[in-house]
Amino acid sequence: MLARNWRCREGELDIVSTDGETLVVCEVKTRSGLGYGLPAESVTREKIARINRLTEKWLSSVGVGHVPVRFDVIAVLLPPGGAAELTHFRGAF
Repeated sequence: MLARNWRCREGELDIVSTDGETLVVCEVKTRSGLGYGLPAESVTREKIARINRLTEKWLSSVGVGHVPVRFDVIAVLLPPGGAAELTHFRGAF
């Protein structure tokens, strides 16, 4: 893992990691129920655009030029009294 909860004025990247030569930026979404939909459904177009901008800022802040980037979503459902359900969407957006 290269960074966790990296923050700047414009927002936060949850997880920045690598998979071989590819930079992987993971957005983690957690819900305790389905009243507001599945966790991954909360990753809107606006959120995707923000994550793209933040990734560029992170790359600049660590002095990294052009690299292949993959964006993943890790969805966590925490039902009351039940076991956590985790789903990893590779290359989600």
